[in-house]
Amino acid sequence: MATIVLGAQFGDEGKGKLVDILCASSNLCARSAGGNNAGHTIVADGITYDFHILPSGLVNPKCMNLIGSGVVVHVPSFFRELADLKTKGLNTKGRIFISDRAHVVFDLHQLVDGLEEQELGKGAVGTTKKGIGPGYSTKAARSGVRISEIFDKETLDRKLRTLAHSFEKRYGGLLQGYDVDEEIERMDHYRAELSDFVVDAVPLIESAQSSPDTKILVEGANALMLDVDYGTYPYVTSSNTGIGGVFTGLALNPFKLKEVIGVVKAYTTRVGGGPLPTEQLNGHGEMLQSVGKEFGVTTGRKRRCGWLDLVIVKYSTAVNHYTSLNLTKLDILDDFPSIEVATAYKVDGQIIESFPADLNMLAKAEVVYTTLPGWQKPSTGARAYHNLPENARGYVEFIERFVGVKVRYIGTGPDREDMIVRS
Repeated sequence: MATIVLGAQFGDEGKGKLVDILCASSNLCARSAGGNNAGHTIVADGITYDFHILPSGLVNPKCMNLIGSGVVVHVPSFFRELADLKTKGLNTKGRIFISDRAHVVFDLHQLVDGLEEQELGKGAVGTTKKGIGPGYSTKAARSGVRISEIFDKETLDRKLRTLAHSFEKRYGGLLQGYDVDEEIERMDHYRAELSDFVVDAVPLIESAQSSPDTKILVEGANALMLDVDYGTYPYVTSSNTGIGGVFTGLALNPFKLKEVIGVVKAYTTRVGGGPLPTEQLNGHGEMLQSVGKEFGVTTGRKRRCGWLDLVIVKYSTAVNHYTSLNLTKLDILDDFPSIEVATAYKVDGQIIESFPADLNMLAKAEVVYTTLPGWQKPSTGARAYHNLPENARGYVEFIERFVGVKVRYIGTGPDREDMIVRS
């Protein structure tokens, strides 16, 4: 049976912590989409681990880990991340694999990513410049390179040279400093070392799902509002970050799901450009940013902060079909005397039915808030639901009623143990 953990907002909800907890009883932890533009932080036994391309299940020494076919992989970053885990005493040998159908992100893609942002000018998306967009673009254009093709030097060299020539025609002198021969040489260096990690993921997943004793955990990257189809396009990532991307990225059997968990931060944050309807450009936003330590794991950029937007969470639920929610960072709200929650959008005085695709309509939307009482008592480190302040429980139950999904997990601090699990 498979459990899927997905971000319900704009990313950075704290998915890694729940994955860390759930992978303790899982046999296989898999990533289905995205690349090293994602970031998860896990604190285990006093050690902080930052994951980007690697699944967080590596923290559990008994859990196998898979980078699925829908992921795009920057090979040097993969090995750098493994080396960093090794310096922290984590043994990953024999526990991490890459699908041979995953696509390669080259240094060339990363350089082009920055150039494409420059072309967009004021309309820049605010990408991480990790080459994810150009990587998926060449995949869709059928000019990309699969992981399996790294092991065929003639094919790799030919396809990478063709890519470089194509981008040179577009950007000319702006690509000055990039040397395709140097990148080919780097890939030659990684070829032998990479062979120990590459597998055909289709039979691996099929075998895992055919065994009733095997528990699969799927770790979503980014979040629904960054999905290329259902997010705030064009201010999105370049992959399907919702439940659809799980099935295409892993060849998972949709009829063998145990649960789909949506991870929701107790307020709303976003890194980079794009709409954030509840953003607070005032003391409340600054307090959320400061107390919540809202800096991107991958970029180090400050996250924009605002009140919890339940219009987004309900829309996200309609797309991803969550069976339960994980509410994270509830303790960050401990000192607020009152808390605003977005419950509707109005355009021209009329409440609109759902989150709009048209960003011009969204820009005109008036956010309708419901004011809830704060609790101004510590919830940090609470391990049982009845230990939460009464108004904190009221906040949780308001979310449940509005969204129509049970909040089963509640994060009350940064440590692995700071998680309330409700039956």
